[in-house]
Amino acid sequence: QVQLGESGGGPMQAGGSLRLSCAASGRTFSGFNIGWFRQAPGRAREFVAAISWRGRTYYDDSMKGRSTISRDSAKSTVYLQMSSLEPEDTAVYFCAAFLWDPCAGSGCYTTPTNYPYWGQGTQVTVSS
Repeated sequence: QVQLGESGGGPMQAGGSLRLSCAASGRTFSGFNIGWFRQAPGRAREFVAAISWRGRTYYDDSMKGRSTISRDSAKSTVYLQMSSLEPEDTAVYFCAAFLWDPCAGSGCYTTPTNYPYWGQGTQVTVSS
């Protein structure tokens, strides 16, 4: 059973920076592909960034240049560093996982339905 736990959310001022953490357990971390998604009220869940088990990274265009995803295998944790936060970044941020290589191409990582394991989410609120 894979378990994911997010932390690091909270209230922020526009222009600030934030680091979200996703701690994974239950299976060999080296095989985890981890994605970050966010969902604002009344909106669909949307892709933010992902890192494959090989370390390849993927970003949504809205987050390129403003975010960095990384993984620490020793801590079984993936981080999402975000900067230049905007009120439009306000959402619940979820991390999700799938194992090894069930699909190919960048779409594999950006599609929420490809992820069978999800955390509970952490709220990020950015005020102007």
